[in-house]
Amino acid sequence: MKHYIIDGNNLIGKIKKLSELQNKDKQSAREQLVYLLERSFSGKKVKISLHFDGFENNRLSIPNGRIIYSDSKSADEKIKNQITSMKNRREVIVISSDNDIRNYAKVCGCSLLTSLEFYKRITFENESDEEEKRIRDINNVE
Repeated sequence: MKHYIIDGNNLIGKIKKLSELQNKDKQSAREQLVYLLERSFSGKKVKISLHFDGFENNRLSIPNGRIIYSDSKSADEKIKNQITSMKNRREVIVISSDNDIRNYAKVCGCSLLTSLEFYKRITFENESDEEEKRIRDINNVE
């Protein structure tokens, strides 16, 4: 089973709408990212680890996964520790544009996607899924 390890703050920074929201309300940006991931991974057999810097404010949860706060450490350090502890790293896909994390994940044998590549991919998949649903709905009406 694929396991996505996501650098949450890094991903938020690559999504213009969420990046702007984060400057005003960090918690709301996190909530919107969780919602986006829920929609993207709905019905898919994957595991998700979503990492954020800092401390937990309001409890968030994500189906098929968990949200990890770095507390007084850095999220980068927590991500590296999680990669190290993974048994089957070939099933791990690390989502980050941070070169240090990417280099570490690559050396460990993980697959990589930049945050922007990942965002484009899930946005395209969501649009494709919605278009297919509209086509099915139209065909069922006739």
